[in-house]
Amino acid sequence: MSADKTAISPTREQDFPEWYQQVIKAADLAENSETRGCMVIKPWGYGIWELIQQQLDRRFKQTGHQNAYFPLLIPLSYLEKEAEHAEGFATECAVVTHHRLETVKDPETGKTKMIPTGELAEPYVIRPTSETIIGAAFARWVQSYRDLPLLINQWANVMRWEMRPRLFLRTAEFLWQEGHTAHETKQEAIVETRMIHRLYEEFLRDHLAIPVVPGEKSENERFPGADMTLTVEAMVQDRKAIQAGTSHYLGQNFSKAQEICFTSREGNREFAHTTSWGVSTRLIGTLIMAHSDDDGLVLPPRVATQQVVIIPVTPKEDTKEAVLAACHALAETLRATRTYHGDPIRAFVDTRDIQGGSKKWDWVKKGTPIRIEIGPRDIESRKVCLQRRDWAPTEKAFLDKEEFIQNVTDILQEIHDNLLSKARALRDANITPCSEIGAFHAHWDQENPGWLLTPWAGTSEEEDALSKQHKITIRCLPLADAGLPESLLAGLSGNCFLTGKKSSSITLWGRSY
Repeated sequence: MSADKTAISPTREQDFPEWYQQVIKAADLAENSETRGCMVIKPWGYGIWELIQQQLDRRFKQTGHQNAYFPLLIPLSYLEKEAEHAEGFATECAVVTHHRLETVKDPETGKTKMIPTGELAEPYVIRPTSETIIGAAFARWVQSYRDLPLLINQWANVMRWEMRPRLFLRTAEFLWQEGHTAHETKQEAIVETRMIHRLYEEFLRDHLAIPVVPGEKSENERFPGADMTLTVEAMVQDRKAIQAGTSHYLGQNFSKAQEICFTSREGNREFAHTTSWGVSTRLIGTLIMAHSDDDGLVLPPRVATQQVVIIPVTPKEDTKEAVLAACHALAETLRATRTYHGDPIRAFVDTRDIQGGSKKWDWVKKGTPIRIEIGPRDIESRKVCLQRRDWAPTEKAFLDKEEFIQNVTDILQEIHDNLLSKARALRDANITPCSEIGAFHAHWDQENPGWLLTPWAGTSEEEDALSKQHKITIRCLPLADAGLPESLLAGLSGNCFLTGKKSSSITLWGRSY
């Protein structure tokens, strides 16, 4: 590929949405399926999800949570018990109404058709989320304060009938984890909600190299039926926001609807305080949009399916055996002796019978953090040719093999740190403080305008009007320790930009996926 061309066309600047689709295709992550709005996650993409799942699951278990599994089908009557919650998902629900298919022949064409028969006495909803079905189980499991807290997580698929699907970001069916907990007191439940919120913030930063803004959702943007919703908001390269994870304090709303009650220490019957929280395969879409470039996917090392890919260079047949042996020996040494954040280095030798240039670009487009080339001369000199995904595709360095083995962990961490620093710089450069209504309106007329940080004392109705006018939302009310630069906060007045009223609330506005 010539120096003036990129592997992905169009580029990010030319057409960001199409660029995103082409990155997924070039990296062989996923594809649209025959089922409308659903996707096939291919091995390279599913490998990323498996690593996210394993690393998050480890964190959940360290905090006392246990995994369980609950039914895919939810009786419609269960959703009806929690009207506000059900209404929030009603337009996205897929409903099962029959339990049998019968074959009939079309009298005109003679073709066999399958006709649903056996109408169900009560329809089932394919879970859009599981608060109601898990609440029913909790009601059976909780009798006394001694049964609390109940800390449960589920890894599952859910379905929300998406009208405008986009791979990983919005699909009718997607994979996720959903945590559900029940507590004796409000304070314990809020501590749980905030603890998981912080865990998500740390996971995105430390595993996906994505700096998020942690905060609370406005009343308009809360999860249906929740008393409080906490979110982590990520900025991607077209300056839009992605809600990367949420943690909800549900109060006693669901426990009253589902009869999750217990005998208290004083002998009284009380309703439990519950929480729910989750992240999904949307995290893969987020990291694609946050880190990838015009040559393809860029993977943070902790979630890279392969962290080191070793490419044999065999110009002559009589050197092939020795080169392959050297490559496999290096991979085995890395796997056996080196670790990154406690896990063995994931190293792979590419022995496919294709040209070396095609191999190189294949791994560039797949986002592999480190590429190593070894040829006959490298064996003689005991060196390796190092290429990194955070460098230009043509950039390389020659290291002593032992030096590379000793330093591979540090190199991976440096790649992670570079990605995080770059993403943080993009985010901070595209958040603008605003305390004046004229500047607020003018901001959204720009292309890729980024986010606005404003003082706010408006009503829910005023928030809704501004959201509809500019196709924006309040992404969150950032926490006091959200990590935003002091220069942004210093640029704000103490009065609401819309009403002029004194305000201590700060809100982050943006367009989102």
